[in-house]
Amino acid sequence: MVIHIQLSERQEKILDIVKENQPITAEAIAKRLKLTRGTLRPDLAILTMSGILDARPKVGYFYTGKTSLSFVSEKIKTIKVSDIKSVPIAVDEEVSTYDALVTLFLEDVSSIFVTSNGFLTGVVSRKDFLKNAMGGIDLTKIPVGIIMTRMPNIVITTADETALDAAIKLIEHEVDSLPVVEELKMEDGKEEYKIIGKVSKTTITRLFVELGKND
Repeated sequence: MVIHIQLSERQEKILDIVKENQPITAEAIAKRLKLTRGTLRPDLAILTMSGILDARPKVGYFYTGKTSLSFVSEKIKTIKVSDIKSVPIAVDEEVSTYDALVTLFLEDVSSIFVTSNGFLTGVVSRKDFLKNAMGGIDLTKIPVGIIMTRMPNIVITTADETALDAAIKLIEHEVDSLPVVEELKMEDGKEEYKIIGKVSKTTITRLFVELGKND
């Protein structure tokens, strides 16, 4: 079913700029509109997740040829991450890289989170596993903590952020999923993060489909 939606005036201007100058970066679009890149992030996220624009890393935005299809921009701004998060897949950082890889495939996910004493310490993706396997290391002897991306270099989200906030982070940081975390202040003053869920590109895509069907 094709659903007509109403773009905002600024979104229409963004589309016109992209059509005339594609590929074009977010910085260039913002400059033409005399706005900051941060101001445009919600609009670019909505246009990209809806399929009207295509974003390619280090290249820029393209117009896909689609017109006003299947999203309710105001609705997605009211939906919280807590409403859409799914069960996270996590392993301890002392687990072998091989066992972590088996978990990844058994759970059929693109990445898994890594913990220590129950707190988030890292994330490891299919690319990480492939890169290290090609490097010739013995996956059964190397702990997954050795190959993971460590905190604080992990993009996170929280339960009270909006679905739009999460979508923006997925696009801006070019990652497949975000851990949903609860921040805890420890006795020594250190901040730790407990994983309470996951939001992925599939989660956001499914949300757009559901909004389209219900519109």
